[in-house]
Amino acid sequence: MKRYLVLKNGSIYKGYAFGSNKIVHGELVFSTGMTGYQESMTDASYDGQMLVFTYPLIGNYGINRDDMESLHPTIDAIIVKEVARLVGNWRSKMTLKNYAEVEDLPGISGVDTRALTKELRNEGSMEAVIVESLDEQTIKTAFASPLKSTSAKKASTESIYQAPNSGLRVAMMDFGLKDSILRALAKRNVNVMVFPSETSAEEIMKSGPDGLLLSNGPGNPEDVAYALPTIKQLEEQLPVLGICMGHQLFALANGAKTYKMKFGHRGFNHAVQDKNQLRTNFTSQNHGYAVDESSLQNTNLEVTQREINDGTVEGLKLKNHAAFSVQYHPDASPGPHDAEYVFDEFIDAMKNVKKAGNK
Repeated sequence: MKRYLVLKNGSIYKGYAFGSNKIVHGELVFSTGMTGYQESMTDASYDGQMLVFTYPLIGNYGINRDDMESLHPTIDAIIVKEVARLVGNWRSKMTLKNYAEVEDLPGISGVDTRALTKELRNEGSMEAVIVESLDEQTIKTAFASPLKSTSAKKASTESIYQAPNSGLRVAMMDFGLKDSILRALAKRNVNVMVFPSETSAEEIMKSGPDGLLLSNGPGNPEDVAYALPTIKQLEEQLPVLGICMGHQLFALANGAKTYKMKFGHRGFNHAVQDKNQLRTNFTSQNHGYAVDESSLQNTNLEVTQREINDGTVEGLKLKNHAAFSVQYHPDASPGPHDAEYVFDEFIDAMKNVKKAGNK
């Protein structure tokens, strides 16, 4: 069945339907990753967005139960050049097409994703719809339908839960976390208590944490202003690590500002320079907002890392507390493992603070 991707600027891309046949209206974004389609489709940071994969063949290793970042897809639709017909992975449980059908996820293949990506790169992320007809009224009605409401509050857990282990205790404020963050901490024997995004500082401190982790999540960080006083209060008592949305909230809590990027960073090949480590890492990223560097002047925040290509702020630290953040995903799921040391730095910070407190 033919389907059409219609952009807000009037551009039309023809393709063929797979998965659900429902009409979709969302923000159109692209990812440059060659692999990791399963992790991307289940990453809460993509909530409410239609995802274009720039790599031409998607689905060649199928779908398995271990590479999920959440229980169900969070994206609104998937746009690809070609869906793999054959699957070559012993862990695979179903094909991408099967998964899209089971999860009621709309898909469109046969699209010239190279041309589409160039257009989004030049004009920026924009609204789009997927429809079965180019009838003018059909398109008008599709665009008139409300965009999906996305927020960290919606993506957050509704109740406190624990990922137990034998090591240091970390309290995680959940703004739409990826399970790979929990796996990265479990690998380091960290005992994690996950809290809803609206939890008070007092409630979090009752769990006796050694550190605070601010997770990734979807939407505009300025919409999460309710969490800023909690972050500000806790950073004076605990070592803090912010990841992606957590990085942006860490910046806002300390007086900085954020802005919406033209087309964001989404993919697994973003080079980032770490001036403290004197190294450059390839990183996994998924964000449409960034920290405004000019707003850091009158704060206690210091830039520690930058994206090589466009110079955006990729890392911050407080000058007067053991608190820092990164814009990318050090959990590297999917993507390169260059920056996993960020978790080790967080653990070292907790150990140092704990040791100093025991003297």
